[in-house]
Amino acid sequence: MRSSSPRPPPPSPGMASSSCPQCSGCGMGRHLLEEGGAALTCPRYSPETPAPLPPDPPLVSRGNMGGKRLQRLMHNVRRLPHRYHLLGGSELKAEADDQCELKSVGQEDDVIPLPAKEASRLDESELIKFLHVDVNSGLSEGSVLQRRVKHGWNEFQVDNSDPIWKKYLGQFTNPLILLLLGSALVSVATKEYEDAVSITVAILIVVTVAFVQEYRSEKSLEELNKLVPPECNCVRDGKLQHLLARELVPGDVVCLTVGDRVPADIRLIETTDLLVDESSFTGETEPCSKTHGSVDEASGLTTLSNIVFMGTLVRYGKGKGIVICVGEKSQFGEVFKMMQAEETPKTPLQKSMDKLGKQLSLFSFGIIGLIMLIGWLQGKPLLSMFTIGVSLAVAAIPEGLPIVVTVTLALGVMRMAKKRVIVKKLPIVETLGCCNVICSDKTGTLTANEMTATRLVTSDGLHAEVTGIGYEGKGSVNLLPSNDELREFSNVSVGKLVEAGCVANNAIIRADSLMGQPTEGALLVLAMKMGLGNARENYIRKKEIPFSSEQRWMAVKCVDKLELQNQEEVYFVKGAYEDVIQYCTSYNSGGMSLPLTPQQKSLYLQEEKNMGSQGLRVLALATGAELGKLTFLGLIGIIDPPRSGVSEAVQILLDSGVAVKMITGDALETAQAIGRSIGLSNGHLKAISGEELDRLDESALPSVVTKVSVFYRTSPKHKLKIIKALQRTGAIVGMTGDGVNDAVALKSADIGVAMGKTGTDVSKEAADMILVDDDFSTIMNAIEEGKGIFYNIKNFVRFQLSTSISALSLITLSTIMNLPNPLNAMQILWINIIMDGPPAQSLGVEPVDKDAIKQPPRNAKEAILSKALLLKILLSAAIIISGTLFVFWKEIPDGKVTPRTTTMTFTCFVFFDMFNALSCRSLNKTIFEIGIFRNRMFWLSVIGSILGQMAVIYMPPLQKVFLTQNLHALDLLFLTGLASSVFVVSELIKFCEQCCCRKKTVKVLEEEI
Repeated sequence: MRSSSPRPPPPSPGMASSSCPQCSGCGMGRHLLEEGGAALTCPRYSPETPAPLPPDPPLVSRGNMGGKRLQRLMHNVRRLPHRYHLLGGSELKAEADDQCELKSVGQEDDVIPLPAKEASRLDESELIKFLHVDVNSGLSEGSVLQRRVKHGWNEFQVDNSDPIWKKYLGQFTNPLILLLLGSALVSVATKEYEDAVSITVAILIVVTVAFVQEYRSEKSLEELNKLVPPECNCVRDGKLQHLLARELVPGDVVCLTVGDRVPADIRLIETTDLLVDESSFTGETEPCSKTHGSVDEASGLTTLSNIVFMGTLVRYGKGKGIVICVGEKSQFGEVFKMMQAEETPKTPLQKSMDKLGKQLSLFSFGIIGLIMLIGWLQGKPLLSMFTIGVSLAVAAIPEGLPIVVTVTLALGVMRMAKKRVIVKKLPIVETLGCCNVICSDKTGTLTANEMTATRLVTSDGLHAEVTGIGYEGKGSVNLLPSNDELREFSNVSVGKLVEAGCVANNAIIRADSLMGQPTEGALLVLAMKMGLGNARENYIRKKEIPFSSEQRWMAVKCVDKLELQNQEEVYFVKGAYEDVIQYCTSYNSGGMSLPLTPQQKSLYLQEEKNMGSQGLRVLALATGAELGKLTFLGLIGIIDPPRSGVSEAVQILLDSGVAVKMITGDALETAQAIGRSIGLSNGHLKAISGEELDRLDESALPSVVTKVSVFYRTSPKHKLKIIKALQRTGAIVGMTGDGVNDAVALKSADIGVAMGKTGTDVSKEAADMILVDDDFSTIMNAIEEGKGIFYNIKNFVRFQLSTSISALSLITLSTIMNLPNPLNAMQILWINIIMDGPPAQSLGVEPVDKDAIKQPPRNAKEAILSKALLLKILLSAAIIISGTLFVFWKEIPDGKVTPRTTTMTFTCFVFFDMFNALSCRSLNKTIFEIGIFRNRMFWLSVIGSILGQMAVIYMPPLQKVFLTQNLHALDLLFLTGLASSVFVVSELIKFCEQCCCRKKTVKVLEEEI
C-alpha cells in the first residue's frame, strides 16, 4: 500500500538523499537518483519489508526525452519491487548485487541496432556518435543496464519446449492410435472388456516406447550441445574486462585476437593483419581479410570487409570494434529466425501410416455394412448383426501394428546410436530409405574444413603427392612417378621447399587443433609428415614482414642457430607466385642455385595454372640472403580435401539411384575440383551460381536444379530455394550441413543431417539427425536402416492381415451359413495372442537385407498396403481358410463337433500361422536367400509358440480350459504337411517373380546394346 506522506526533496547531483536509509558499509540505499535513474541496492541492505512509496510527483522534460515519456518510464520503474528488480528481470539482480557503490544512471537517447550494411558505410566518428560510446573507456555499467533492458541478452530465445506430459499426450495424435482408441471404446460399449483391456495395453506400450526413445534422443542432443559458454574481452568503464558473450549490448567495445569466437556482429575500428574464418556463413574455406575503413558499396556478406559476424572465428591478427547487433538482431539471429519460421515436413512413413489408418477404417466399416446387409437379407435382428459386425471390425484392426512400427523404429534408432548417429524423432530413421536426392554442403561436410597440402612441384621439376588429411600429421610425401616416400632431406629439393614453408609460418598445432591460418597449418602439417616439424627451432627469427592484400606475400628474416658466429641472415618467403617470382634471380636445382631464365619462369607459370585449375590454392616459396636476390624453391598446392570415405559413399548413393548435389558458397574452380574428386555425376558436372539461380523464373527452377550437380556462391536463401524446387518435383530431399548458413535448408528438407563435432549449435537445432563423428559415410547405414525398416513393417502387415482375415472369414462363414463354430472363444484368444505376439513382433526385427542399399529409393507415395501386397495377403488367407475348412469338414463326418474336431482345426490354423510367418520374412527373396537362421528372435518365438501349442493339446489343466484332446503323431505330421502349403506356394511365387525380373533386365540390356 502506498504512503500518503509527501516525497522528500530531491538529492543534489551525485549524492544520495539524506533521508534515505543507507548501508553502514558502503552508503548505498534504496532511493531514486537525480536524472530519473534508479539506485543500485547494496546486498547488505535488506530490511524485512520494503519502504512505502510516496505518490508520483509531476515530472518535467529532461535532456532529449519528452516529459510524458520520462514520466511513464519513471512510473514503470517505481512499480518494480524495490529491493532487486529496479532494472528488469531476475537475471539483472546479480549484476545489481555485485555493485557496492552508489551509481547514478543517467538517461540517454535510445540506441537501436545498426544493420551491417549501414554500419559498414559509416566512418568511425559517425559510428561513435550513432551508438553513444567512447571507444577508449567503453560504456558505463549504467548504460549497459539500460541498453540491456531495451535489447535483452545477447542470446537467442528458443521456443520453450513442451512439458513432458504434453509430449507424452502428443503421441496419441497418430491416426492409427486414434483408430485403436475408438475400437477400445466400442469394445467397452459392447461389454467386450477383455478386448478393451488388451487394446488399451497395446496403445500404452506403443506411446511409451516412442516417447522414451525420443526423450533419450533429446537428452543425447542436449549433452552434445553443452559447450563452453563463449567469452569475450570488452572495454567498460575504462577497463578491459573478461565477460560472457551473452552480456554484450549494442555499443560495447570488444577486442579480438587469434582463436577468439566473434561474440556479436561488430563494426571494426582497429585492425592488425586480421583474418577471420567465415566458412560457417559463406562456405568460403579461406579466411577473409578484414579492415577498419568504411565501405562505399556492399553487395553481400563477403564484401563487408569492416564487419565481423557472430559465430565466426579469428584465425590471425587482432582487432577492435563496436558491437552493432546482438542476439536475434545479428546476422546469426536472422538465420535462426528464418530456420524457426520453416515448418518440418511430415515424413513419408507418417504419411503412409496415416493412409493405412484410413484404409483400415474403411475396411472396418465395410465389414460392419456387409454383416448387417447379410443379416437383413436373412431376416435377423439388425441390432444383433450390428454388434457382431462391430466386434469383427474391432478384431480385424491389427493392434499389434503400432507396437511393431514403434519397436522397429526404436531398434533402428538404437542401432544408429551405436554407429554414433543421433536421431531426434523415430520416423526420421525410415525417411532416408525413400530419399532420392541428397544435397550436401561442401565445407565441413564433404570436406573436413582443414586445409591440406596435396601437391608439390620443386623448382627443378620434381613432382610429389601428399597423403593424409587434417591436422593430425598422419600421411606421407611420395615422389612421383616412383612413389618413393620422402623423409627430411632424403631429397634436397623437396626438403628445402618443405622447410621454407615451415619456417615462414606462425601457425601452432596442439592436440590436433590449429591456432593460426589454415594455409600455414597445412604447411606445418606437411613438414610434420616429412619429419621436419621442428625446422623452425633451427632458426632464430629476427624480423617478420607480414602478409597484406597489397603485397600478397610474407617473409621472415632468420639466423641459423648452427651458424651464429657468422651471423649470416637468410630470408624465407611465401606467397602468390606472381609476387614471389619478382624477387627471385635464381632457382634451386638439387641444392645448387642456378640463374633463373624466362623459359624456367614460363614452366613455373604453366605448373601454377595447372594446379589452380584443379581447385588448389598455390603458394610459391623462395629463400635467400636478400629480398631482391632470392632463390626460387617451388610450388605447393593446398586444398580442403574430401573426408575419407566420402567418394565411396557418393558412388554407392549414385549406383542406388540417389542423386547427390553439392551446395557451397565457395568459388567455381574449388567446387568443381571437389565435385570431380568425389565422383559427382560420374565426372559429368554441371554447375550454376547463386546469382544465376536468382535470375531464373520460379516455373523453370525445378527443371534446372534436377540437372545441376554443383551449386556455388550460394547463400542460405539460395539453399532454401534449391530444396523447395526439388521438393516441388516430388523428390524426397536430404540435406547435410554444419554451418549457420545451412540451418534453414536443414529445417525445410525432408531430413536434415548435421555434423556433431564441427557443426554449429543452430545447425544441430535445425537438423533431424546428427552425425556425432562427422562421418558422411554413416549416411549409408541410415539409408540401409530406412529401407530395411519399411520392408519389415510391410512384412508384418502382410502376416497380420492375412491371419486376421483368415480368422474372421472362418467365423463369418460359419455365422452366415449357420454352421457350428470351428473354434471356441479361448482358442480364438490364443490365435489372437500369436497373431499380435512374439512371432509377429519378431518380423519387425528382421536384420536389414545386405542388398537393401543397392535397391532404388522407394516411392514416397507408395502405400504400405499396396495392390501387390494386398494380392499376396488375400492369396495366403485363401490357402489358410481352405486348408482349415478342409480339416474341419474332414473331422465332422457325422455333423457333430467334438473336442477332436476343434483341436485338429485349432492346431491346423496355428501351424498355418507359423508357416505363414516364415514366408512373410521377406516380400521378394526366398528363405534361402535371406538366410534361414539369420533372425534368431523369429525362431525363438516360433519354437515358443509351438511348445505353447503342444502344452495346450497335451497338458490336462490346459485341455480343460481350451477344450482340447491329445493328438497322434501322424495327426501332427499330416497337419504340418498341409500347413506348409502356404509357405511353399509363397516361395514359388517369389521364385517366379525373380525369373520374370531377370528376363526383363536381360531384354532391356539387349535393347541398349
